[in-house]
Amino acid sequence: MFNLSSLNPQQREAVETTRGPVLILAGAGTGKTRVITCRIAHMIARGIAPGNVLAVTFTNKAAREMQERVREMLPRETRSAERGARSEEKKAERPTLCTFHSLCVRILRHHIEKLGYKRNFVIYSETEQLGAIKKILSAIKGEKVDPGAVLGMLSRFRNGGTRAAAFADPNVTALAEHVRKKYESALRACNAVDFDDLILLTLRLFKEFPDALEACRAKYRYVMVDEYQDTNATQFELVHLLTKEHRNLCVVGDDDQSIYGWRGAEVANLLDLEKHYPEVKVVKLEQNYRSTNTILRTANAVIKNNARRRGKSLWSQKGTGEKITLHAFQDDEEEARTIVEEIEFQRLANRIPWGDQAILFRTNIQSRPLETALRKGGVRYHLIGGQSFFDRREVKDLIAYLKTLINPNDDVSLLRIANTPARGLSDVTMERLLGASQERHCSVYAAMRHTDVLASLQTRTRDAVESFTRWIEATRAPLLAEQPVQLKAWADAFLNDTGYYADLRKSEKDAETGEGRVRNLREMIAMLDEDGVPSAKPAERLDDFLENITLESEREEDKEAGDAVTLITMHSCKGLEFPHVYVVGLEDGLLPHSRSKVEGTMDEERRLFYVAITRAQLTLTISHCGGRKKYGQLMPCHPSPFLKELPEEFVEHANAKPKEPVSAEQGKNLFAAMRAAIQ
Repeated sequence: MFNLSSLNPQQREAVETTRGPVLILAGAGTGKTRVITCRIAHMIARGIAPGNVLAVTFTNKAAREMQERVREMLPRETRSAERGARSEEKKAERPTLCTFHSLCVRILRHHIEKLGYKRNFVIYSETEQLGAIKKILSAIKGEKVDPGAVLGMLSRFRNGGTRAAAFADPNVTALAEHVRKKYESALRACNAVDFDDLILLTLRLFKEFPDALEACRAKYRYVMVDEYQDTNATQFELVHLLTKEHRNLCVVGDDDQSIYGWRGAEVANLLDLEKHYPEVKVVKLEQNYRSTNTILRTANAVIKNNARRRGKSLWSQKGTGEKITLHAFQDDEEEARTIVEEIEFQRLANRIPWGDQAILFRTNIQSRPLETALRKGGVRYHLIGGQSFFDRREVKDLIAYLKTLINPNDDVSLLRIANTPARGLSDVTMERLLGASQERHCSVYAAMRHTDVLASLQTRTRDAVESFTRWIEATRAPLLAEQPVQLKAWADAFLNDTGYYADLRKSEKDAETGEGRVRNLREMIAMLDEDGVPSAKPAERLDDFLENITLESEREEDKEAGDAVTLITMHSCKGLEFPHVYVVGLEDGLLPHSRSKVEGTMDEERRLFYVAITRAQLTLTISHCGGRKKYGQLMPCHPSPFLKELPEEFVEHANAKPKEPVSAEQGKNLFAAMRAAIQ
């Protein structure tokens, strides 16, 4: 039997309650991931078939962590059987630990033909979605609207979100409704779906084809959902359909950490769980393993001001700890300079590495003065949210090439690479071909091969179009053959033959940057043969690769950061922890945000502050300014009303007198003296 001795009494109760609906109310830092993985391992140890267990979370990173932890907890003979599994029967014996979107892809790959799609459907990325929206908007004369705004509103409509839609630009709202059918039709014509479709089509499948729903219910007899407070209306409906018969649903979450209402999350899904599962058992996890009691009591005091919540009170065995430091600065430049001085002092005097210190802020624009001060102080830092590897221009081009070669009727991908590098297919030519495709209700690629369309083009342009379509067919031929193909060599060859490598090198001002882009491409190409079954058809292997790339939605952060201060928004920091935390910009209009008073989201802003507080393990510093620069002008600021909710007995007010700026020479001498004293 699986050993539960390392769990506290509440954690153990959550793990051992395996049947019927369960709500594990997991406060910040209470070990919820351990509880989830122990619960899965415990169920399997008790004889529940692994293939009947489903655990759903929101990010691929969280799913991978769960998979690894569960594998390590399983008995050795079970792990050996899993490592040796090759057949579909063996794979079916494993628990399914994945994201909502990955789950829906699995279901749709088996059943989507019932809905009129082919099984080899393409999943559009956000870039490709925007391309489809732009194409539709180009046909609507007189409209000058941001395609991204239309796409965002379209997503909210389709997912049942109402709060953001109620306060949106009415012109954008009306336009999103207008383009909805055209957008869905355009994707279907390309046998493509977007991320919203993955869940929406699965719901449609379940409602129209009860046999498919029953098959999934029979397979997934024990369902767990992590971060349940972040589910939206469609995700809730999906979970409810899967579990309302067998009732074996375990949801894990914390209403006090529900901070994504702006993107459709419905905290009511957690607060009102008893409406759908009256017999639900609620287990509270309140013992925190992260922070001192000063930090936790402060967080408890702040969040109690939210009227509608499930009450709980975090506590710790880590002692009282230091008081919270509260700074009042004249402006954001003084705030940034003082915090950097403190960070460097802690590193030199107390040997606290940069990597143990983090600066949290409400909006990305707040990072500018902080980055400036960090650079001046010679402090290494890591800004979370920097450019993802998969967002690089050359990587996006390669993905578009691969998608085009798999499916030439994918308009968005084809339009991206048609004239990259230049091959005589100018913007004017592509606009004409796009117009021809709309008139004939076909893809751009089909229009390129249409005899009437070709006849309407000038000789030079016609030759360029025919040369391009011949190249497409010749290059994709190995993918369609039965013989095994080394995808890495195939991709490297066509990028070289088409002149893309040479074009990359020429497009940059310096040779080093151009070579860097080529190295990025070769790093990407090296991934093509890493996964998948070597004996599978080349097109199927490439399909799997592109699917995994598209589903990898979280941003890939810089793994080479090393010892560096973390700069991160409060929305991005959930799930993270740092020994020493600086929360900056506690001003009315920033936190709470100015929109919250109009949109009625003050409770969510307070939850955001609660999340920021509970990231700190040992020390917490909070600051606000009397003025903050906006568009080059110093604008007056007022302290956040949340500051009044901090318990006075846990707060130490720093010297609020203005400091004289420290010159570069003074700073150099100060740090030299510190180093000498330490050595």
